[in-house]
Amino acid sequence: MAARSAFRRALPWLPRSPVASSLRQAHHVPSQRPFSTSLSASTPNPSSSKDPSVPDYAIPDPSRPTHFGFQTVTEAEKRERVAGVFASVAESYDRMNDLMSFGWHRVWKDHFVASLNPGFSPLGDPPRAPQHILDIAGGTGDIAFRLLHTAHVVNGNPDVRVTMSDINRAMLTVGKHRAARQLPASQQAALSFVEANAEDLTKARPLVPYPPDHSTSPDEYTGSEQPFFDPATATTGIPDASVDLYTVAFGIRNFSNIPAALREARRVLKPGGVFACLEFSKVVSSHPAGALFDAVYKEWSFRAIPLIGQLVAADRDSYQYLVESIARFPSQDEFRDMILDAGFVVAGDGYENLTGGVAAIHKGMKPRE
Repeated sequence: MAARSAFRRALPWLPRSPVASSLRQAHHVPSQRPFSTSLSASTPNPSSSKDPSVPDYAIPDPSRPTHFGFQTVTEAEKRERVAGVFASVAESYDRMNDLMSFGWHRVWKDHFVASLNPGFSPLGDPPRAPQHILDIAGGTGDIAFRLLHTAHVVNGNPDVRVTMSDINRAMLTVGKHRAARQLPASQQAALSFVEANAEDLTKARPLVPYPPDHSTSPDEYTGSEQPFFDPATATTGIPDASVDLYTVAFGIRNFSNIPAALREARRVLKPGGVFACLEFSKVVSSHPAGALFDAVYKEWSFRAIPLIGQLVAADRDSYQYLVESIARFPSQDEFRDMILDAGFVVAGDGYENLTGGVAAIHKGMKPRE
C-alpha cells in the first residue's frame, strides 16, 4: 500500500482502480555501493503496448494529463513545451547551471561519474572489457565527457564508447560543438550523437545539427526546422540488451512519461546492466537545521533563479519552469519505488543524497537472467 501511495503522489493522474500490475518484489542486496508537434513522438512503444505486463500508465499517451511545472497539461503538450524551454536556454545552459548552483552541479556530476567508474568492472572478465554507455538527455555533454575521461584516461580502457542521446536537437548540437573543441581525437571517435525520445528508443536517428546555419544561435533561428526530434524521421533505434550502462543527469524530471522511460531503460540494458540517474530531489528536513536549509533553498530557488535567468539569459519563464519542475519531481523514496516497479533491483535504500538531499543519485540493476 505504501508503494501505491507513493505512485499516486508521484503520478496524480493514475486512475483509482487497481493498477494493471502490482509493484514488483523489491530485491535488496547488501548496501555496498560498488519533439514533434504532430505528436507522433507520443506513439506508444510497440514493444510495450503488446506486453500485457506493462501497466497502462507506463505506455505514453498524448492525451493523458501530466504536469509542466505547476501547470496541468497533456503529455503531448509537455513534450512540446519542454522542447521550447531547452531550445531557448541551450546556449546559456552551462553558465546558468554554475550561477544557479554556485558551481555545485560540477561536484555532483564528478561524484556521480566516479561512483560508476566506467571502463572498469572488478567482476568482469577481463576487468577492462569493452562497454557501451548510453547517456540520455545528454544535452551539452557534461556527463558524457566525464564518462569518457574516466574510462579512457583514469581506467585506461579505450574500448568504452558513449552514445549521447537527446530529444532536443539544439542542446545536442551544442554538445557536439563542445566535444569538437574540448575532447582529444580518440575520445571524439568513441562518442556518437543520436536524436531520440527516451520514452521510445526504438526510433532514433543520428544528429542533424540545429540550427542548420551554424552562425545562428537556436534562439535566433527563424527557419522552418523544429529544434526537437521527429520520430517520423527515424532511421535507426536502440536495440534490446545492447547497453552496459544507462545514465541520465538532471533530465528525467522533464520527461512526459517517466515510467515509460524507465521501462525503455530496462529494455536497452543488458542483463546485469546499470541504470544510473542524478536528479534534483527533496531536501532532508527532519531536524531543525535541515528545515532551515530547506526554507532557504526554496526561497533561493523561487526568487533568485528566475531573476538570474532574466538577467543572464533574458528568459525568466524557462527558468521558472526549471524551478517548478524540481519542486514537482517525486521524493527519493517515491522515485526509488518507480525504479523498482520498472523491474530493476536496488542496493540498500536505492539512492544516495547529495548536499542534504538537494540532489540524489539513484541506481538500479537489470536482473541477470
